[in-house]
Amino acid sequence: MTDAVPGDHGWQGGELDLDAYLARIGYDGPRTASVETLHALVRAHTTTIPFENLEIILGRGIPLDLKSLQHKMVQQRRGGYCYENVAIFAAALERLGFGVAGLSGRVTYGVADTGVLRPATHALLRVRTPGEDRVWICDVGFGFGPLAPFELADSTAEFSLGDWRYRLERRSGDLWMLFQFGRDGWIDRYTFTENPQFRIDYAVGNHFVSTSPRSPFTTRPFLQRFLPDVHHVLDDLTLITEYPDGTGTTRELDPTELAEVVPGIFDIDLSAGDATSLAAASWRSV
Repeated sequence: MTDAVPGDHGWQGGELDLDAYLARIGYDGPRTASVETLHALVRAHTTTIPFENLEIILGRGIPLDLKSLQHKMVQQRRGGYCYENVAIFAAALERLGFGVAGLSGRVTYGVADTGVLRPATHALLRVRTPGEDRVWICDVGFGFGPLAPFELADSTAEFSLGDWRYRLERRSGDLWMLFQFGRDGWIDRYTFTENPQFRIDYAVGNHFVSTSPRSPFTTRPFLQRFLPDVHHVLDDLTLITEYPDGTGTTRELDPTELAEVVPGIFDIDLSAGDATSLAAASWRSV
């Protein structure tokens, strides 16, 4: 059984410069559609390509066509948020022969006890390997791992991927909830269903996330860099460092520090003009 969808509903894997993409994430292993390859690709992508929304803050759009994604994330060595990360990763998996289907998640992180209902605008992938019945969830676009795909299984289970801890629960029918362990203990991260999503669905969600004043990504910079032993976050001008045991540090930045912090900590190449624009803190007037 496969999750691949032919024609215009697929992920444009044939248009991907696979050599350039794999070099960008530092992967030089086998190019076979195996569970081992899937694990290695998720780890390489997640720890190499940062989460960022700077194009929005700098007044530019977020195109999801593969040519634009390759130019930004591979050639310019920039990052992206969930729709961008998932789109290019899905193209790579499709090119390598995996069965790939898009899914949408509803982020509950930070609002679980407030009664706020967010739209289902988080993109993730359901993946199968040829000849296997197991279903894997790959979440390369949340900015906080996991470092590996996790199996979609009926039993509620806590699992560790690297030193980071997660828990997956099946709530009802095909509704699932993922939890993660952090400074505040166990917190729910998002819910998702197994209803397949296509590139056109992601285009709709991407428009809301990148343009709506209700989107958290249109009002301030939000960057993440996730590594096996540390998670860096820039939320507006607050720099947060988190560790797998739940400890962490927080400090406030001056806007002039962004030109050094963004490439130095988050490994995002900025032009001189973009660095100047961020230092001007113009987003604060939006």
